[in-house]
Amino acid sequence: MLQVQEQALFKLLDTECATVLDVGGGHGQVAIPLAQHERSVTVIGSSHLCAQRLAPFIESGTISFKVGNLIELPYHDTSFALATSFRLMSHCTQWRTLVAELCRVSEHAVIIDYPVWLSVNILTPLLFFAKRKIEGNTRTYRMFSTWELQREFKKHGFRLERSEKQFVWPMALHRFMKSIPLSKNLEAPMRWLGITRLFGSPVVAKFVRE
Repeated sequence: MLQVQEQALFKLLDTECATVLDVGGGHGQVAIPLAQHERSVTVIGSSHLCAQRLAPFIESGTISFKVGNLIELPYHDTSFALATSFRLMSHCTQWRTLVAELCRVSEHAVIIDYPVWLSVNILTPLLFFAKRKIEGNTRTYRMFSTWELQREFKKHGFRLERSEKQFVWPMALHRFMKSIPLSKNLEAPMRWLGITRLFGSPVVAKFVRE
């Protein structure tokens, strides 16, 4: 799943995305691959505990880490070429403020991921109990329409340039199977038939400054 996410991210990058602020990226899913591809990466987390997975990269100077308020970023306007935020939008109650801050500190682009309504997620209320049994620590989360996010980013002078959709089958199912070949075999026909492009989730989306 992380490989698919990484592939989606790198499809959206361009040469202007040289300096990156990863907001809430202590999990390292975005920061580490970006740093390994010679991007200058800064991660901001809500506490020092968020730096544990990044420790080797911080010690080597590959990644910079700062503790701060994720919806009141301690940086000047347009401080970074690119701002990213993964696995945060759907759990952030003040997501509009988060969008505003991502746009404020970015000179060129913002890349986020989010679960979209027009997907198997529409069944979430019915499947949440099963999902929690499989994953153990599942939290409730907010889903979005791409249209409402486009409208929100437009308020701050950004437009949707491109997006990549990741999976058709529920993420909980892939975690339950714990089989990369089986997951690939389930998702491959969906991509070939164009179903992923229509109904895939989560979405990785790139918004650029107009």
